[in-house]
Amino acid sequence: MVPYLIVFAASAAVTLAATPFVRRLALRVGAVDHPSDRKVHPSPTPTLGGVAMFLGVLAGLGVARVLPPFADLHRTTSEPLAALVASTAIVAVGVIDDLRGISPAAKLAGQVLAAGLMVLVGVQLLWFVLPGLPGQAVLALSPDVAVPLTVLWTVAMVNAVNLIDGLDGLAAGMVAIAAAAFFLYMERSPNAFGDESAAALLSAIAAGAAVGFLPWNFHPARIFMGDAGAMLLGLLLAVATISGVGRNPYPPTGGDLAAILIPVFVPLLVLAIPFLDVLLAIVRRVRRGVGIAHADKEHLHHRLLDIGHSHRRAVLLMYLWSALISGSGLAVAFIDSRLIVGSILVVAVGAFAATALPRLLGGRAGRPGPERVPGRPGPGPAPGRAPGAGPAGAEAGAVPEGRGR
Repeated sequence: MVPYLIVFAASAAVTLAATPFVRRLALRVGAVDHPSDRKVHPSPTPTLGGVAMFLGVLAGLGVARVLPPFADLHRTTSEPLAALVASTAIVAVGVIDDLRGISPAAKLAGQVLAAGLMVLVGVQLLWFVLPGLPGQAVLALSPDVAVPLTVLWTVAMVNAVNLIDGLDGLAAGMVAIAAAAFFLYMERSPNAFGDESAAALLSAIAAGAAVGFLPWNFHPARIFMGDAGAMLLGLLLAVATISGVGRNPYPPTGGDLAAILIPVFVPLLVLAIPFLDVLLAIVRRVRRGVGIAHADKEHLHHRLLDIGHSHRRAVLLMYLWSALISGSGLAVAFIDSRLIVGSILVVAVGAFAATALPRLLGGRAGRPGPERVPGRPGPGPAPGRAPGAGPAGAEAGAVPEGRGR
C-alpha cells in the first residue's frame, strides 16, 4: 500500500503545483471559456487544466518507475508504457480542441487513435473469468473480438468522464471516487504479475491527478480541465479497468456471482450517472426530432440546480451518489454482513430523498447563488469557435462534443 500512496502523492502534488502556472499560460494564449446561455459559470475562466493533470500523471509514472516495489511490474507488463503513450495522444487531441475547436467526428477519431496506440503497445482485453463453472473457467478472446472491445470500452470511458464535466469540480471528484474504489478492489485481489498491480498503480495515479486538480477546480473554479483533462482521466480509468478485468485470469476471492462481476461493475457503477444521462439525452432529443448532438440544459446536474440546490450542493450530492454506489459494490465483494450492505442502501435512499425534497415541498425552486449574472446576458462563444464547441462549454452528449458545461 505504501508504494501506491507515494505514487498518488507525487501525482497529486505535481498537479497541484503545476495548475497555477498552466492557468497563467492559458490566459496568455487566450484559452479562456466564455459564459453563454448554456453554461453555468458567470465569468470567463481559463482552461487547459488537463495539461497540469498530464504533468501529474507523468510524475506518478516516473516515480513508479524508480520505486523498487514496482520493478517486477515494469519488467512483466506494458500497461504503464501504454498509459503514457495513449495519454500523450489523447491530451494532444484535447489541447487542440480546447484551443481551436474540432468537430465531434475528429475528436472521436482522436480517441480511437489513442485507444489503438494503447492496443499496439500491448494492452487489450485478453480473457474473462466465467462465473459458475467448475474451476472458474477462463474465456480467451481472439484479436478480432478483443481489439474492438478494447477500443469501444476506452471510447466509452473517455466520453463518460467528458459528460460529467458539467459543474465545477464534478468530473475531478467523481473520477477520484471511481479510481479509489477500483484501487481498493485491485489491491485486495490476486494479481497475475506479482505483488504489485498495474490496475492499482494507474488507479492511484488517476486519483492523484484528480485530487491535485480539485482545489483549483472546485466551485468557484479558477480553471477548467477542458477536454484534455476529462479525456485523460477517462483514458486512465479505461487502461486501469482493462488491466484489472481483461488481463488478470485470477478470479475474485468471493465465491458468488456478484463478487466475480465486481471488477467490471465497480467502474461501471461509479459512472452509472453519466451513462444514464447519455441515454436520457438520446431519448429526449430523438423524441423532439433533433440530432443527438444538439445541446440543451436538461442534464442531471442542471436539474439539481433547477430544483433549488446550490452549485456546490449539487456537486456534493453527486459525489455522495457515486461513493454510495461504489461502496455498495465493494461491500458486496468483500463484506459478508448483510447489515452493513443494507445500511449503505438505506443511506442511498436517504440521499435520494434529500435531493428530491425541494421539489416535493415547494416545486421548482429558484437557482440560488451567483450562477447567472442578473441583467447581463452571457457573451457568445469564443471567436473562431462554433456555438457550443468550447473548451469547457460544449455540452458532452452521446457523441464526443466537449465539456457538458
